Amino acid sequence: MGRTDQQLRCWLRSGRLAAGRAAVNWRRWIVGAPVGLGAMGLGFWAQAVLPGSSGVNGPLLEAMLASPPPHAVPKASAGEDLQGVAAERMGAAQGSLALAEPAQGTPLELEIRVAVVREADQLQLSATGPWWLRRADGSVLRQGTAGESTGLRSGDLLPAELWLETSAGHAVQVNGQAYDGRLRLLRDTGGLLAVNHLPLEAYVASVVGGEMPSSWNLEALKAQAVAARSYALAHMARPASRHWHLGNTTRWQAYRGLASSHARTRQAAADTRGLILSYQGGIVESLYAATSAISLEAHGHLGASMSQHGAQELASSGQRYNQILGHYYRGASLARLRQGTG
Repeated sequence: MGRTDQQLRCWLRSGRLAAGRAAVNWRRWIVGAPVGLGAMGLGFWAQAVLPGSSGVNGPLLEAMLASPPPHAVPKASAGEDLQGVAAERMGAAQGSLALAEPAQGTPLELEIRVAVVREADQLQLSATGPWWLRRADGSVLRQGTAGESTGLRSGDLLPAELWLETSAGHAVQVNGQAYDGRLRLLRDTGGLLAVNHLPLEAYVASVVGGEMPSSWNLEALKAQAVAARSYALAHMARPASRHWHLGNTTRWQAYRGLASSHARTRQAAADTRGLILSYQGGIVESLYAATSAISLEAHGHLGASMSQHGAQELASSGQRYNQILGHYYRGASLARLRQGTG
């Protein structure tokens, strides 16, 4: 399922981002630096990848790792954000902030790795269908039927790497939480580590539901989907660990597996499939927060950051997702992940 790290690196070297009217060759990416809002009108990070590299390093990496995390939407009223939305409506209504939508292309299937349990003393494993607990060589260590569970303890004599898999159309489960894809189980410093390997688009659909109420306007959900996908891809280029790209908490993005994946969030992901925010061939690590006030407090020193309540207000007033993104991420463009050579 998905692509191996080697295949992903090959794609990064040879693939293209279809941005605006022209494709941007990923082979020309260079390690960039943050550009000040006052200098260029661009206040977000642009993540870039060197050919053959798995990420960036040095001061830029340290700064990005130290940046405040996005926040899940609180249950409080959106009234506090209305003042910030008033000006946004005026500009977006004129359509001048809308980002151009790239042409369609053959979708690029990517697999993301998310650490869902870390430093655990024990894990309880199951699936909604028949399941197999396999060694790294594919041989079966244990197996069971739907709903039947098995436990792992950090002190057990186990292989260093195990995979929990189930049949198509079913979900794997760890500690009662259901996930799409499969689970890689490792003995790591401090205990057991469970990493969910799943398609990027399934991950995005779950994050949208974890970061916004699924009942919100579809255009707001679509804006969130693009921001979430862009943020995820930046961390796929600069993984947190050799075993996983990013975690499942708001230190990264809120990811709760199938519990936060709903029909409308899956539609938002499908309608924006492959779309990310880009700047000069780099991936924008798109920050966002619940309200304009929180966004300013958490990310003001970094520049651009989307207000989720603001996105909902703009969408409710008739604005499309690309107009919403155009307001919050000034100077960026929409790019589409698609297969290609070059």
